[in-house]
Amino acid sequence: MKKATFTRTLFKLHSWLGFFTGVFLILLGLSGSVLVFRTELDQLFNRDLLHVGDAAAPVPEQVLQRCYEHITAKYPNLDGIAWVNPDAGPGEAYNFRIYFNDARLFTYDLALISFDPHSGTVLREGPSSQFTPSFIEWLFQFHFSFQLGIPGAALTAVFGITMLLSLLTGAVVYRKMLWKVLSFRVRINRKNWRTISSDLHRIVGVWALVLNAVIFFTGFWMNLFAFKAKTWHNEVVTTPANTLMATSPDQMYKQARAAMPDLEPTYVYLPTQPARKFEVRGYTKEQWKLWGSSNSVRIDQQTGETLAIARFADKPLGERIEATFFPLHVGNFGGIPVKVLYVIIGLTPGLLSFTGFLLWWRGARKPAREPLK
Repeated sequence: MKKATFTRTLFKLHSWLGFFTGVFLILLGLSGSVLVFRTELDQLFNRDLLHVGDAAAPVPEQVLQRCYEHITAKYPNLDGIAWVNPDAGPGEAYNFRIYFNDARLFTYDLALISFDPHSGTVLREGPSSQFTPSFIEWLFQFHFSFQLGIPGAALTAVFGITMLLSLLTGAVVYRKMLWKVLSFRVRINRKNWRTISSDLHRIVGVWALVLNAVIFFTGFWMNLFAFKAKTWHNEVVTTPANTLMATSPDQMYKQARAAMPDLEPTYVYLPTQPARKFEVRGYTKEQWKLWGSSNSVRIDQQTGETLAIARFADKPLGERIEATFFPLHVGNFGGIPVKVLYVIIGLTPGLLSFTGFLLWWRGARKPAREPLK
């Protein structure tokens, strides 16, 4: 195949990928940009709702046990419970993610419940698909599954790959422009909407290329579970009744902290099924968050025995690389500047889809010509 023919073929593939997935990529990009500041927005919009009692008072003993008992009594068939903000400061509610299964394929079963740790009062509760008053919870589930359960999670993974292919084909098609754009030798020609859209598409595409490729690939990778037959099967099978922990979660939490004194917890899993174990995960002190919260302590919830202590530095290279995928996807590893950058990058798929459509529309109305000169 001649070079010019190969380029034209890639250009057509690039165009069709963008054409068929453009709307979905816009939705994924916009929702992702909002979710970069998910925690901050939740705290801002629900400040009054999540206000707890006397913030200066010590948290009562066995607070995790009381929260666990409340949740398991109300939800007798759970896949598990996760305390998602063990780093909560004074005056902050304790948030728990509830994993349940309604045996329906097109719902992804997540709920959130928040407690005042001092009084035990439930401050908010509900499934993510219907959660009020926080729109952020609804948007979170929409972002990774379009509110369509496991099929939706598989669909977003597919769109992640199509966006990656679109980026790669675009990089080849516009390869002669890469260095020109990066060296600021390409300016936006404001002659008309055609020249503006063409130059914007190339400039934005080049500058956002690497980070968009990382974001969409990691999103695809994290949703690979949706392609497993076992995942689909389990989604339509009712979860067995809860098997409650025999050891106090408060005691096991202290035990985990003692086993890894430099651990800064970000996630605590409280099992409700015998196959799963109590686990505390987080960063170690002074650790760069790009390496992920992959340090953990696992404890048998029936016997209280410490089963495993895992540190990021001791893991195989493949696991260490994979541990970076979540931070790279959500942009939580470099403070506010990195988050702002991710917000901007999240808007580029929409801009690229729009300008790409304008370029396609212009080409559809004119005789065929070379995509690049």
